Amino acid sequence: MADNKGYMRVTEEKGSINIAEDVIAAIAVEAAREVEGVSGMLTGLSAVGELKSKAAQRSLRSVKIEMGEEAISLDLSITVAYGHPVLTVAENTQKAVAASVAALTGCKVDRVNIHVGGITLAD
Repeated sequence: MADNKGYMRVTEEKGSINIAEDVIAAIAVEAAREVEGVSGMLTGLSAVGELKSKAAQRSLRSVKIEMGEEAISLDLSITVAYGHPVLTVAENTQKAVAASVAALTGCKVDRVNIHVGGITLAD
């Protein structure tokens, strides 16, 4: 996914607030990772299980953000742990990401598209 370089601008009576796309992406990644059954974020051809330093930067690339006039749309690529219903995990991820991004940024979320790119097997 493309690097996130833009800002979401929220205009208030006393001025404007600019929220970097990387901030929105980080919120989305963390919300997705908290969903039961999500085993990682898919970046290109590799799955990222832990959100730390360089892995965190790769995880942000698993999120694509489109900003409209009124709302934002997100695309996330995830991997699902074997044994969890894929559709249920994807739907729960959509809900969690939309709720977290809206609550933590004040931005309206138009849609959250989930791309399940893999299944992880237990060791």
